[in-house]
Amino acid sequence: MSEEMVCRKHRLSSFQIIILGFAGVILLGALLLMLPLSTTAGCVTPFHEALFTATSAVCVTGLVVQDTGSYWSVFGQTVILTLIQIGGLGVVTVAASFALLSGRRISLMQRSTMQDAISAPKVGGIVRLTRFILRGTFLIELIGALAMLPVFCRDYGWCGIWMAVFHSISAFCNAGFDIVNDGILFNSLMGYAANPIINLAIMLLIIIGGLGFLTWSDICTNGIDIKRYHMQSKVILTVTSGLILVPTVYFFFFELVHLPFAERFWGALFQAVTPRTAGFNTVDLNAMSETGQMITSLLMIIGGAPGSTAGGMKVTTFAVMISVAAAVFQKRQNGCFFGRRIDDDTVKNAATVFFMYISFFLVE
Repeated sequence: MSEEMVCRKHRLSSFQIIILGFAGVILLGALLLMLPLSTTAGCVTPFHEALFTATSAVCVTGLVVQDTGSYWSVFGQTVILTLIQIGGLGVVTVAASFALLSGRRISLMQRSTMQDAISAPKVGGIVRLTRFILRGTFLIELIGALAMLPVFCRDYGWCGIWMAVFHSISAFCNAGFDIVNDGILFNSLMGYAANPIINLAIMLLIIIGGLGFLTWSDICTNGIDIKRYHMQSKVILTVTSGLILVPTVYFFFFELVHLPFAERFWGALFQAVTPRTAGFNTVDLNAMSETGQMITSLLMIIGGAPGSTAGGMKVTTFAVMISVAAAVFQKRQNGCFFGRRIDDDTVKNAATVFFMYISFFLVE
C-alpha cells in the first residue's frame, strides 16, 4: 500500500474534524473551569460540573448548574465567554480566523471543512465569507455592548463594562448565560423586564445571530431588494417573523395578563424571541400555563437558521415540514416556497431531522 493511500485512509472527514474540535475545546474549557482561580470562593469545581458548564457554553444551550454571576470569578466568566464565542462561531471558523490572521494559505480540505461548518452552499468564496462573518460578528457584538453599557454602568459602576460585553456576546451567540448578580440566584434578566434598552438590545442580538451568516450576506449585498435574495434567506426571514409574531400575540393576551402593560409587552415579545436556543428570560416561566410552556418548548426545538449561532432543528426544517403538510391538505404533489418546488432530497433530510427531534422531545 502506497504512502498516499495510507494518508487518505487515515485522513479525517470534515464532520470528524468538527466533532473532535468541539470535544477538544469542551475538555480544555472544563479543565480550566476546575481551577480554583475560576471561582469566587477559590475552590476546585468538580469535574462533572465544570464539564457540564463547558459543554453548555460551547453548545450555546444556556443550561447551568452554578449561578454564573456569583459562583464564577472574572477569570471563570472569561473562560465561559470564550467558549461561548467559539461555540457560536464554530470551532472551524475560529481556527480559520487564526490561519487568516497569520497569513497562512487555506487548503482545499480546510475550505471544504469550513463549508460544512457554516453551511455554505459552495466552497468558492468561503474564505471571503469567513472574513465577512468575523468582521460582522465583532461589529455587532461591539454595538450591542455599547447599547447596554449605560444601563449596566448605572447599576453596577465600572463592572457594567464587563457585564455589557458579556451579555452582548452571550446574546449574539444565542447562549443565554448571564452574570446579573442581584442577590437572587438563577434570576436571568428578570430585573430588567420593563427596561426597553436591555430588552431591545438582547432581542436584536439574538435575532441577528439566529438568522445565519448567509442571510447576513444577502441583506448586506442586496439591501431591501428581497426579490434578489437566495430562496433560503427568504424562507428564513419569513418563518422567523412568524415565529416571533404569533407567540408574542399569544403570550401578551393569554399568559402575561397579570403584569403592568410595559412588562407585559416586553415580556411577551422577549419570550417569543429568546426560547429559540437563547435561554434568557424576563418572566417567571414556572408561572406559565402548560400551553405556554409547550409553545416555549416548541420554539426551543425549532431553533434558528442553518449556519447561524443558534441551535435547534432549524427554521428551514420546520418550514419544509409545514410546506409539505400544506401540500398534502391541498392535494398537491409537492411542497413549494415562493412558487418553487421543494426538492425530494430536501424533504427527506428535513423529515429525518424533524423525526429525530420530535422523538427526543417525546422521550423527555
